[in-house]
Amino acid sequence: MAIEMSDAVKDLILKARIVDVSRWRPSHPPESIALFQAADDERRYLTDEDFVKVVVLAPKMTGLVPAAMVLRDQAKEIVDEARSKVLEQYPGIMEPGGRLFPAERGAACWRDFWHFLRSITYGIAGGRVEYTSQLGLHHMEALYKELLVPIDAMTSGLKFLKGSSLARLDAETGAIVGPYFDHLILHMDHFDED
Repeated sequence: MAIEMSDAVKDLILKARIVDVSRWRPSHPPESIALFQAADDERRYLTDEDFVKVVVLAPKMTGLVPAAMVLRDQAKEIVDEARSKVLEQYPGIMEPGGRLFPAERGAACWRDFWHFLRSITYGIAGGRVEYTSQLGLHHMEALYKELLVPIDAMTSGLKFLKGSSLARLDAETGAIVGPYFDHLILHMDHFDED
């Protein structure tokens, strides 16, 4: 069963972009920014070829590329772990009457986890802790409010994504990568505030 969406919701979906690489100048040349932008436009993780090009184009900013590659390569497992922990923390959330019922609502939220992690890997690979689009996040907040997405569960999921991701990295790298997650968590924490 497909979820019916209004034109306003469809418009918000298009505008709810997490990442803004346009502000990465001058630390990244236009060619590097274009690689990140193309991946984001296609809603995909950076490829191995993309990573190689980014390192060549902006070598001083890309010391964390290996960490971004690990997270990309283990994205499915990381998202699955975060989903399981959200379901443990919020029992019944996917049951009739739960905030992620019917199943299509839950599936959409798990896809958002995948996109959260994808966006965070862009920041990590580009060496930019502040990788988000204020306007895009504003539209995402409006979308979540319109669709009655359980923001508390989504924020918990982001925290679980962080924990599962950092568990795959050595302690030193994890300490450096943690703030990339915290940046998005902080923004999502403010979604509930009016």
